[in-house]
Amino acid sequence: MDIGITGMTVSHVLGCGVQKGKPEYYRGVQVEANLLQKIQVDIVVSKVPVRSVIDMAKKVLYTGHIGDGKIFVYDVENVVKVRTGEEGYDALQDVE
Repeated sequence: MDIGITGMTVSHVLGCGVQKGKPEYYRGVQVEANLLQKIQVDIVVSKVPVRSVIDMAKKVLYTGHIGDGKIFVYDVENVVKVRTGEEGYDALQDVE
């Protein structure tokens, strides 16, 4: 199913949720390491219903194990394409 995303940002991040990290050892001594390597994916949806994107993400990300991730949904007030000065929906289009 094509959900119409025209771009995304993928970042390697550090963080922890309920799992609180995992024990790490340095020279045989346990050290507190409560940040885990994670991947963060940011997308802005403008053409398709947000619910469709959420449903698809849940479907492809689900393993049933701790660490499947979270989906945060929030409004984007505006977007401005710096090169052209376009704003809003027009700034998300790549038509030249």
